[in-house]
Amino acid sequence: MAGRYNTSDGRRQDGLDGRRIDRRRFLALTGTTAGALAVGSNPATADAEYQEVTDVSGFSCDHPQFTCGQEVTAADGMVSTVDPIAGGVAARVLREGGNAVDAAIALQYVLTVTQPHGSGIGGGGFMVVYDAASDSVEIVNCRERASQGAVPEMFLDQDGEGLPFDDAIQTGEAMGVPGTVMGLETARERYGSRPRGRLITPAIELARDGFTVDWFLAEQIANNTWKFNDAALETFSDENGSLYREGDTMTNPDLAETLAHIKRGGAEAFYEGPIAEDLAAEIQRHARESEYAVDEDDLSAYDVTHEEPVRKEWYDVELVGQPLPSSGPTVVAMVLRMLEHLGIDEYDLRSTELYHLIAEATVVAWGDRMEYMGDPEFADVPIDGLLSDEYLRERAGMIELGSSVMEDTEGCFGGGDPWKYDTGGHTTHFSVVDRWGNAVAYTSTIEQFMGSGKMVPGRGFMINNELTDFDFQPGGPNEPEGWKRPLSSMSPTMILNDGRPEFTAGSPGGWSIISTTLQTILYRYVYGLDPLEAVTEPNVYTHCYGSVGWDEGVPTEARETSDEWGLNWDDQPSVLGNVQVIDIDEDELTGAADPNRSGQAVGFDRPGRGRGAGRGRD
Repeated sequence: MAGRYNTSDGRRQDGLDGRRIDRRRFLALTGTTAGALAVGSNPATADAEYQEVTDVSGFSCDHPQFTCGQEVTAADGMVSTVDPIAGGVAARVLREGGNAVDAAIALQYVLTVTQPHGSGIGGGGFMVVYDAASDSVEIVNCRERASQGAVPEMFLDQDGEGLPFDDAIQTGEAMGVPGTVMGLETARERYGSRPRGRLITPAIELARDGFTVDWFLAEQIANNTWKFNDAALETFSDENGSLYREGDTMTNPDLAETLAHIKRGGAEAFYEGPIAEDLAAEIQRHARESEYAVDEDDLSAYDVTHEEPVRKEWYDVELVGQPLPSSGPTVVAMVLRMLEHLGIDEYDLRSTELYHLIAEATVVAWGDRMEYMGDPEFADVPIDGLLSDEYLRERAGMIELGSSVMEDTEGCFGGGDPWKYDTGGHTTHFSVVDRWGNAVAYTSTIEQFMGSGKMVPGRGFMINNELTDFDFQPGGPNEPEGWKRPLSSMSPTMILNDGRPEFTAGSPGGWSIISTTLQTILYRYVYGLDPLEAVTEPNVYTHCYGSVGWDEGVPTEARETSDEWGLNWDDQPSVLGNVQVIDIDEDELTGAADPNRSGQAVGFDRPGRGRGAGRGRD
C-alpha cells in the first residue's frame, strides 16, 4: 500500500529505526490550540504503551475485542484520538453496531467534557465523511460564522491599528456562532444509525459523575486562568477553590444539564431558547460594539453547509479533504504536488534537501493562501488555477537548492497568477473507520486553548474566539464581514486509491496543521514509513512571515546547511501538531496516535473477525 516511492536506503543510513518516540519526549506545552505552536516538557507518559481508561463503563483495553496503543491493528473498527476516554466511548459505539459517524458524534460530545481546552459545543469544525454505501466523500461544514452585523474594521482600535491579539481574543467580536452541535446533529440525521440519546449520554454521565483530569488538561487550566471569567474559574476549580490538577476527578454539572437539554431537544435546544439566550448574553457582555457581536438572531439563523471536497491527484493516489473556508487540504495538496514536481523522492529522509524543499514549497503555497483564499461565499477564489498542474509546476520552478525564495522578500512571499489557469492552535483531530468501510476525518476547534477564556455562566461550556482567524486589517479576501466564515488551516484529509480511502490524517496546531499533516502523508507514502513512524518522524514548520520551526530530531547539519541557503531556523525545537491517522487495508486497519500527549488508537475486532459492506444501519 504505502511505500511505492520508498527511498528506504536513505532511511536505514540515517539509523531511524527504534527511536521514533524519543524525539516526541515532551517539553511542556504552552500556547494555543489552533493559533500557536507548543513547547515545553511533558511530565507524563509520552513513552507509555497506552493509558488504561477507567472512566468509560463497558470499555476496557483488556477486553478481548479491544486493542489499545499508540499504534494498533484490528479488522472491524478503529479510532485514533488525543483523548483515551473519548476513544473508549467511540470504540464501544462501534462494538454495539454503530457506524463511523455514530462513533465520531459520541466522541466529539465527550471531548466537550474531557478536552474543554481544545474543542466543544462552543466551537465548530469540519467533518469529512466517506460513505461506503454511496462510495462517495462528502463534507459537513460546521465552521463558525461572524454575526450578521460584523464589519471589516471590528478588530481595529481607535487609531486604525489591529488590537493586540491577547485583547482581541477576549472580545465578543471574536466569538463566532458555534457550529458543532448543528454539525453533529446534521451528520447523525444524514449518516448515523443510532439515536441521539445513545450518542450523547456518555458525555452527560462523564460531566455529571466525573472523569480523571489528565496532565494536559491540568496544564491548560493553570496556564489560562488569566483570561477566565468567573464561570470558567469556578468550573475548573474543586470544592475547595483549588484549580483541578492531574489525577483529580472533575465534574461539570452545568454542562451535564446543557447536554441533557440537547439530548431532549436536539440542535434547536442549543440555538433557540434558554441556552441561546445565555450564550448570546455572555458574548454581548464582552463586545466592544454590540452590533458587531453575535446575538440570539444569529444563533437561530445558523445552519451547516454540505460541500464537495477538494481533490488533487498525487503520484498514483488522490488527496481529498475539506474545501474552503479551510485552506488546509488545498495547501496540503499544493505543497505535496510541488514536491512531486521537484523530485522529492530522489532525496533521503532527514536530508538537507528534503527539509529545504518542504520549507520552500510551503512558503510559496502560503503566499497564495494569503493572497487569494477566504470564505468562497464572499471571496472569488481561483481554486482550479491554484491546483492546476501548470500553475504548480510554475510555482515549483521558483524553488532551487542552494537558495531561498525568501531572500529577496520582506514579509509574506507574494502569490502568483493562478487566474490564467482557473477553470471554474486549539483544535483537535480524530479519525474513525468502521467494519463497513465508512470513514470519518474530523477536525474541531474552539481556536485558542480554552477559546476566548469565557464560559457561558450556568451552561458549562467554553466560547470560541474563532473570528480572530480573520485578518484584522480590512481589504483582503479574509477580512471580517457579516455572516462570513474565517479562513482556517484545519486539514482533515483522506487519501483515496481507486476511489476508496486508504489513509486518513489530520492534526491540531493552528498554521502548523498544514505542515504536520502534509509531512505525515509524505513520510507514509514517499518514504514508506509505518503509520506511527510517519506520525513521529521529525517535522519542520514555516509559512511566509518568519523562521522555520522544527521538531527535535531534525539533524543539525540539515539546519545549518539550509540556513546557509537562506532559511532562518528557530534556535530551539518545538513540538509540532498532534497527528491522528488510520491506515486502511483491505483486511486490516492500523491506527496511530501521536504520543506527544495522552492519545491512543483503539481497535475493535468482532468474534471471528471479518468486514462486510454497507452503512451499518442495522
